[in-house]
Amino acid sequence: MHELGIVFHIINEVEDICREKKLTKVASVTVQFGAVSMILPDYLEDCWKWAADKSGVLKGAALKTETIPAVTACGDCGKTYDTVEFGIVCPFCSSVNTHLVSGQEIMIKELEAC
Repeated sequence: MHELGIVFHIINEVEDICREKKLTKVASVTVQFGAVSMILPDYLEDCWKWAADKSGVLKGAALKTETIPAVTACGDCGKTYDTVEFGIVCPFCSSVNTHLVSGQEIMIKELEAC
């Protein structure tokens, strides 16, 4: 379960931002993660509830999540397509000369202070 490590990283980043901006309380944190990032939203939420309550500025803060679509580009025909639906084989030209453009990332989109 790598979700706990991800949550610790998010909490550290948010706490750094709070120190920098002199914020004392966070109401919510919005996190975006890719459709093929292997993150399980339910596990992420459970880990968040446990870990955030141990942080002074994040105690009781909500975690909001948004999924970034997985997009693959074909190196042969140049088209992009939905990775989840078609995998590594280009649906336009059947090439496997493809690479993931988006869908594996995780990032903090915003935090709401109260």
